[in-house]
Amino acid sequence: MTENASTSATSSRRGDLEQLCRDHLPIVGYEVRSLSARLPSHVAVDDLTSAGMHALAAAAASFDPERGVPFGRYAATRIKGALLDELRSMDWATRSVRTRAREHDAARGVLTAELGREPADRELADRMGLSVEEVREVSHAVHRSTVVRIDSLVDAGVGDTVLPRVDRTPEDVVVDNEREVYLTAAVESLPERLRTVVRAVFFEDRLLKDVAEELGVTESRVSQLRSEALVMLRDGMNATLEQERTAGVAAAATTGAAARRRATYYADIAKRATISQRGSLGARPAQTARYAV
Repeated sequence: MTENASTSATSSRRGDLEQLCRDHLPIVGYEVRSLSARLPSHVAVDDLTSAGMHALAAAAASFDPERGVPFGRYAATRIKGALLDELRSMDWATRSVRTRAREHDAARGVLTAELGREPADRELADRMGLSVEEVREVSHAVHRSTVVRIDSLVDAGVGDTVLPRVDRTPEDVVVDNEREVYLTAAVESLPERLRTVVRAVFFEDRLLKDVAEELGVTESRVSQLRSEALVMLRDGMNATLEQERTAGVAAAATTGAAARRRATYYADIAKRATISQRGSLGARPAQTARYAV
C-alpha cells in the first residue's frame, strides 16, 4: 500500500469514528441526566458530561463490529463506567467511610421506623454495636468529605445567606446612615450634663476621673450619669426607629411626668433627625463614637 493510500485510509477511518460519535452523542446526555437526577446539586454536571464524551470517543475507537454487539449498547456501558469513575474521583471520602455511612443510614432508617421518631445517638450506637463517639465520627467524616460548589449555591438562591460578604450593599449604607443620623440626634437631645458626659467619655476618650473633676462630682457619679445617658440613648433610638414603639410612647405620654419627659425627648430626637436628613443639623459626631446603642 502506498503512502497516499495509507493516509487516505487513516483519514477515512477518522471520519468514520467522528460520524459514529456524532450519531450516538445523545447517549451521553441521556446517561448524564439519568445519573445526575440521583445526585446532590453540588456535583458538577459539566464534569460528568466531559467524562461521558471521552468515554464515547474511546468506545468508538475500540469498537469491533464483528463481535455482534450494537455500538449503542457498547457505548452506553462504557459511558456508565466512565461516569461512575468520575464520581469516585470527586468523592473525598474513603471507601470505608462510605461503607460506614451506608450502615449508619440503614440503622437509622430501621430505628426510625421502629420508634416512630429519630433515634438518639446512644440508641443508634447500640444498634450498630459502636460507641457514641464512633457513631458521631462517622457523621463528621461524611460531612468533612462533602465539597460544595459555590455556583450551585448561587443557582439555588442561597448563596447570599451562606457565603461571607465583605462589601457593603446600598441597603447597608442607607440603614447605617439612618442610624447614624438618629444617634447624633439622640446625643444632641440629651440633657446638658448627660450630653457633656457622653461627649467627654465616648467622643473625646477622656477618663472618668477627669470628667468628674470638671463637673465637680465624684467619679462614681460620672459613671452613673454615663449609664443613665446610655439607657436614654437606647430607648430614644428604639422609640424613633420603630413605629410601634413610637406609637406606644405617644400613648403613654399622659401617664406621668417621667413619661412626658421621655416623650418630649423622643420627639426632640425625631425633630433633630428630620432636620439632619435635610442637611441642616451640622456636624455629625456619632461618626467617631466608640459605643453602640
